[in-house]
Parts: sequence; structure tokens; C-alpha cells
Amino acid sequence: MESSSPIRVLVVANKTAATPTLLEAVRDRARREKCTFTLLVPNSAHGLHRVMDPEDHVDKSEAENVIELAQPLLEDAAGGSVGALIGDPEPLAAIQDAVNIHGFDEIIISTLPTRVSRWLRLDLPSKVKGLGLPVTTITAKGRAEAAVPST
Repeated sequence: MESSSPIRVLVVANKTAATPTLLEAVRDRARREKCTFTLLVPNSAHGLHRVMDPEDHVDKSEAENVIELAQPLLEDAAGGSVGALIGDPEPLAAIQDAVNIHGFDEIIISTLPTRVSRWLRLDLPSKVKGLGLPVTTITAKGRAEAAVPST
């Protein structure tokens, strides 16, 4: 029996939010069953703010720019409206906050290529799995990108 309410998918991305691989993953996910999507962009901390207390540095312009660029592309891929959130500079905290406050059924994490991805070095996908939700990781591979589902 199919549920009448759509699956709520949290898409976590920053620099990869408008990449063709992520857009294709969203398009594929939307085709499988009725979904709603929300883009979560962790607010970037730079310089000493990254080392000290990134929450004291409240400049959302970089995250807002990412959302402004990616949201219409994601909406086209999803075939409907895509919400947007700016989260904590620490990606795991941002995801936990989004899940706890807004409630999601699954998570897609989009990262930079393995050799440069801070999120993969931090093992973010495995840590997010601890929330008990299905997690798919989309990893850019240099110029050619590939979707890599987490298991």
C-alpha cells in the first residue's frame, strides 16, 4: 500500500549543489516515487572562524549564493518546488538540526571529489547514517562525476 504523503528528502550540498551528477540523482529519485526535496547548505566558516567558534561568524552570503544558483536547477530536476535551508557551519550539526526540526525520511549528501572532500575525510556519510535514515552519497570524481550510494 502506497503512502499518500511524499517522501521528504534532505539534499545536503555546498560547492556541488548545482552539479550535473546531483541534479541527475534528484531527477532519478523524483521519478521513483513522490518526493519533496529541501536543499541544506551548511554556512561556510573561513579562516580563524573555522578554528575558533564558527557560529560567531554569521555571514550567510556564500550559502545564499549557493542556494540562489542551485535551487532553480534542483526544482527543474525534482519537477517541483525545492525548499532551502542554511545550516550550522559543521555539516553533521546542520544535518541533525534539519532532521530534528523539520523531519526528513532520507538524505542525499553531495560532496567534492574524494581527494579534496573535507566531508569524506570527516566520514560524514557514515556519521549521518547514525541518524537511522537512508543516506545516499553523490561524490564528484574529478571532471567526470558518479553517484555512489552509501551502504
